[in-house]
Amino acid sequence: MANTPYPESYYAASANAVPPRPALQDDVETDVCVIGAGYTGLSSALFLLENGFRVTVLEAAKVGFGASGRNGGQIVNSYSRDIDVIERSVGPKQAQLLGQMAFEGGRIIRERVAKYNIQCDLKDGGVFAAITAKQMGHLESQKRLWERFGHTQLELMDQRRIREVVACDQYIGGMLDMSGGHIHPLNLVLGEAAAVESLGGTIYEQSPAVRIERGASPVVHTPQGKVRAKFIIVAGNAYLGNLVPELAAKSMPCGTQVITTEPLGEALAKSLLPQDYCVEDCNYLLDYYRLTGDKRLVFGGGVVYGARDPANIEAIIRPKMLKAFPQLKDVKIDYAWTGNFLLTLSRLPQVGRLGDNIYYSQGCSGHGVTYTHLAGKVLAEALRGQAERFDAFADLPHYPFPGGQLLRTPFAALGAWYYGLRDKLGF
Repeated sequence: MANTPYPESYYAASANAVPPRPALQDDVETDVCVIGAGYTGLSSALFLLENGFRVTVLEAAKVGFGASGRNGGQIVNSYSRDIDVIERSVGPKQAQLLGQMAFEGGRIIRERVAKYNIQCDLKDGGVFAAITAKQMGHLESQKRLWERFGHTQLELMDQRRIREVVACDQYIGGMLDMSGGHIHPLNLVLGEAAAVESLGGTIYEQSPAVRIERGASPVVHTPQGKVRAKFIIVAGNAYLGNLVPELAAKSMPCGTQVITTEPLGEALAKSLLPQDYCVEDCNYLLDYYRLTGDKRLVFGGGVVYGARDPANIEAIIRPKMLKAFPQLKDVKIDYAWTGNFLLTLSRLPQVGRLGDNIYYSQGCSGHGVTYTHLAGKVLAEALRGQAERFDAFADLPHYPFPGGQLLRTPFAALGAWYYGLRDKLGF
């Protein structure tokens, strides 16, 4: 079978050394078969192993091949739609439960890094940067909202204060979240995979799930083997394809683009981001950036609907970087890549169960680093019979894209054009 390597990226080039993992070539029996070795799958596997389950993980390519190993590396709290939007949709009781969970994913990441000694350049502190007065007003109400759910590590910043943490004159203010932060995302997922194996879990790479035989004892088939399990967790997200047709109809893969500069040196790096916080602006189509452990700038932004790979990523993202930091005009770009995430129409994650024994979580809508770690815990709780938190997610309403799979891309692109215009005009 063809060996799928990591796509070229700064993360792949600077990844910690890991052992090669075999492809599944026989028949295996286990308690839980997890499909997908990204954050959702490995977080689920870790919580299950810690609670005595036997776990087998199937990965179509390599651990962290998808969004988990290619994202901007930012630990951002809450969901892609905030708790007030959820509250209007589902009412106060369910929103209370989801609000309490909105800040748990970042804590889980830090617990995992500490417990399993994961080397992933973890740094504390994330900035939301406001470009307009309307965005600043939104941050003020967001701070009140988050504090209502017990999240207190927040500081509003005026123009003078934000200049102390970001050397960019676009921003009129912002909010600092000290429980936010950033990581080397591929090294985090590789460390989690090693933790899974240290607890007796098995991970097979180059082993795509090609068919699920549903029933009382479900079986997952790969090209050269199969796994019989009591439960299945489907955690393929944007890389699931049509394995589970009823999940594909309600979601759409989207691409985001990232570039990484050459090493900037200590002085230039410190002049851009003196406290080494990560930053995202408050536009609908937002830009985000941070420094790496070896003092490069990672800068991402833009969305390609339908997950096509654009021909020249640097041409799309470099102008955005130079708008924020014109002082980098002579700096070379060493890496440029794209990665897919899964968008839902509501922009809220989809969590649920098919039949009695197939569980899934998908559709983080660009807010996945923290949510996926929480999702793993919530899925593991459900398999242990504690379903209250699982049900709070499972009861969120979800809708298929208008026009089905054929029209979902043009509809979403039209929406993005509209919001991009609003960003430009400062609405």
